[in-house]
Amino acid sequence: MKYIKELIILIIQLLVYYILPLFMGPTDAMGVVFLLILSVFILGLILGFISNNKIKYIYPLFSSLLFLPAVFIYFNVTALIYILWFFILSLMGILSSTLLRKLIKWLYGLF
Repeated sequence: MKYIKELIILIIQLLVYYILPLFMGPTDAMGVVFLLILSVFILGLILGFISNNKIKYIYPLFSSLLFLPAVFIYFNVTALIYILWFFILSLMGILSSTLLRKLIKWLYGLF
């Protein structure tokens, strides 16, 4: 499988979206949303570091679309705005880690 690393990260993201809210109480919604936001950014960083394929740039779209059913299962319609936040944060994670990876390779090539 050519895209096994990307698929594993996407499965982890899917599990975070659908398993983490199961442990949410009636007053824990903001804490769960914070953990979701943090996990989206961290998984974007990880994907940017470990993936060499160009398909990693589609991950923000998949990540945000995977959250869409979770909005109607666990949250309410007001959580639809998080889809945009998840897209932006995963894109920031991928781009920043890709740039950092290229910088490290460039610096390693100098020495």
